[in-house]
Amino acid sequence: MVSTRFGEILLRRIEDAGLNASAPPQQRWLDGWLVRLSPGKAKRARCVNAVAIGVRPTAEKVLECEALFQAAGLPLFVRITPFTQPSDLDDRLAARGWHRIDDTRVMVLTSLRDVIEPQLPDGIEAALAGPAEYAQAVGALRGSTADQCAAHAQRLTLSPVPHSGLIWRRDGQIVACGQTAPEGPVVGLYDVFTASQERGRGLARSLCSWLLAKARDDGGAAVAYLQVEADNHAARSVYGRLGFADGYRYHYRCPDVGAR
Repeated sequence: MVSTRFGEILLRRIEDAGLNASAPPQQRWLDGWLVRLSPGKAKRARCVNAVAIGVRPTAEKVLECEALFQAAGLPLFVRITPFTQPSDLDDRLAARGWHRIDDTRVMVLTSLRDVIEPQLPDGIEAALAGPAEYAQAVGALRGSTADQCAAHAQRLTLSPVPHSGLIWRRDGQIVACGQTAPEGPVVGLYDVFTASQERGRGLARSLCSWLLAKARDDGGAAVAYLQVEADNHAARSVYGRLGFADGYRYHYRCPDVGAR
């Protein structure tokens, strides 16, 4: 599904920016398919993105992907977007009995002109964070393993797109964090997370506004995007109040329904 309110050129550019922002060092091309084998937590860094149709038979490429992921000790996921090639790949995988999981929305804000940088909430101290510190901070909030945090830090450090992490603390404790990944006039919001005991106080909205205003004022960003699970209604409500709207959706196919 692609929203008709946004032009396809913009949405394809956002898709490219999202792929660049989540690129791990453990990736390779397979006849038009971008195969990612990061041991981290984010599926977008450990899945197959079928970017171009290629020349080899689809079934042959699926078998090769299965072998690659098995050798890496990772479950196999194929990310399905409106731009996936071949266009019937989702149907082909469904016919093989593969399961559909993780319905996700890519939300878009077409103008950052009216975003206002807010005052820091009372009692909050803000600090920029490098890749290793940020990965540890958001990993602790999410309950990530040490290996997943290390893989996340490695991906951020080696990313072709620079990430800028922001951590908010109260009394020395992390209460919220988020980061941006700018690419020309397009900026992505990533890994926005609020500590469970701090939710419902408007921290996520304030933090996102701060990040977007900084990306606009310091880097010249004009358009923003983010990725959020369709059933995360609280987050989608926050982003909607910031002006974001659904641009397109994606999901994953996997042969093992219990894989995560």
